[in-house]
Amino acid sequence: MKEAFSLRTVRKKILMLTKLAGAALIVAYVLSTALPVGKDASFLIWLGFSLLLVLGMDYFMACFITKPISRLNASAKRIASLDFSAPCDIVSSDEFGELSASLNSMAENLQQALARLADANAQLEDTNAQLEDTNARLEDANVRLEDTNARLEDTNAWLADTNARLEDTNVRLEDTNAQLEDANARLEQDVEKERLLLAERKELVDSLSHEMKTPLGIIRAYAEGLLDEQEETKKQKYAQVIVSEVERMNGLIVTLLDLSALESGAAPLDATRFDFVELVEIVAGRLLVDAPDTDFELQYDLPEQKVFVRTDRRRMEQVLDNLIVNARKNVSPGGVLRLELAVEGGMLHFSVFNQGRPIPENDLPRIWTKFYRDSGAKYSGSGLGLSIVAQILSMQNLPYGAENQDDGVRFCFSVPVTE
Repeated sequence: MKEAFSLRTVRKKILMLTKLAGAALIVAYVLSTALPVGKDASFLIWLGFSLLLVLGMDYFMACFITKPISRLNASAKRIASLDFSAPCDIVSSDEFGELSASLNSMAENLQQALARLADANAQLEDTNAQLEDTNARLEDANVRLEDTNARLEDTNAWLADTNARLEDTNVRLEDTNAQLEDANARLEQDVEKERLLLAERKELVDSLSHEMKTPLGIIRAYAEGLLDEQEETKKQKYAQVIVSEVERMNGLIVTLLDLSALESGAAPLDATRFDFVELVEIVAGRLLVDAPDTDFELQYDLPEQKVFVRTDRRRMEQVLDNLIVNARKNVSPGGVLRLELAVEGGMLHFSVFNQGRPIPENDLPRIWTKFYRDSGAKYSGSGLGLSIVAQILSMQNLPYGAENQDDGVRFCFSVPVTE
């Protein structure tokens, strides 16, 4: 437990900073809205605190990442130019500290290798001097020629061993450089991952803040009316409105958190083999056949035999729920709602068509984005259903789309068939 909450890595430090920043933003927002000032003043207070928090985050990011990287880069350049006078002085328990220690160790090994090379050169010069002296005395020392040749052979062996050690040193230097490049690549990946996580958290906070304004305003207005109203019937009505808005906020938060978990990879898919035709029949029966007060004509074309696929059954049921509910909400009174399921080329193709008003062509690419709502729709929703559909299908690389037809809109996707 102590190791899990320690700050021994750059990643954990950044995670802690981002979580503290997110908590500070939420607390600042709550406190600013609770102050006895106007909305504009409250917003300016919260905005000022947010700017200070951003500057603080920049300062801490510079301390944790930018400055250590600059110092490591400067040390690496000095080592590359064979300047070992100033070792890297970063002392920390994270990856920068380990990298600093590795650079200092590499510099020390390089310095020792250069010193050994200088010693070897000096010994070679001494050997050459001995050879010149031996050649000068050859005429007077023929009897010692064999002994001199033996010493020359020993010297050559020593030189070969020195060259082998130098080659081994070069191999170790190349391996060290490869390790440094790999460490830099992993560091860049970690920094990019943390940047994406921070952007996702900011988008989630911004979305929640935007979507909560309307229900919170309604709850506050009806709560104030509940305090002032004397008639019991109106009090009951106000209380019902407050409960309805709270349930709406809860559903929005749960759906948004589910979508955020899918986008960040925190909710992985659990693939199983199941009959997709049976799943469509179950979902359609629950949402269309058994639904009360239906005012549309249901048409369907499903295979009579079983068709098996391998994917996440629960998530695919969520996809079918959102697409069928979307079609049921948009079908015109007395219009046609048609389900189709066909097998072709090893793929199972699903489509749902609702007769009614088409989607504006300019808005077709936007219907899969979060919080998109058609301004001409006669119902209100969270604007997250189709976003969840797109995320689940994209995670499995399954093709999907939507198109306007002559008298309505058709949504479709395809799944590979499993033998």
